[in-house]
Amino acid sequence: MAPPPAAASAGAGAHNVFVYGSLMADEVVRAIIKRVPASSPALLPNYHRFNIKERIYPAILPAQSKKVAGKVIMGVTDAELHILDEFEDVEYVRRKVEISLTDTSETMLADTYVWADAEDPNLYGEWDFEEWKKLHMKDFLAMTLGFMHGLEQPESKSRVETYQSFMQDIEQPGTRTTEVEI
Repeated sequence: MAPPPAAASAGAGAHNVFVYGSLMADEVVRAIIKRVPASSPALLPNYHRFNIKERIYPAILPAQSKKVAGKVIMGVTDAELHILDEFEDVEYVRRKVEISLTDTSETMLADTYVWADAEDPNLYGEWDFEEWKKLHMKDFLAMTLGFMHGLEQPESKSRVETYQSFMQDIEQPGTRTTEVEI
């Protein structure tokens, strides 16, 4: 016998998701899942957060004696986790990891998105959230809103395709206008 609908939906929000890049910005989370769940600062041990050549978002991979500062978003529903999977696209693989809450040192399991290509030669250095907020958040948020709108269309683009198209337009502003004016 199936549980009543209320009981089924109550269990649908049991996911904790460790975020370490653009999803640390509440505005980006709101654009993707239409709300900002409760969150807490957290650390992911034995991982490193990299810059990615020609990208403005980061990647994480396992790395001994390193740690990634981020936050854990709590109470993410199954449907919201599916949307986050779509957003992270094929570049990332969702993994279960153990994190520690910064405020209490309590440990918990959380899902996170690990860069799919551990041998990617385009990974370098260390990605900085504060720098990203100053330099890229506005454009990234616009791209994210465009991606979410596109998801509602019959023939939507992947997040990677949306990102590449959007960034090409930003990097070459006025290209079409200049060609027309000449």
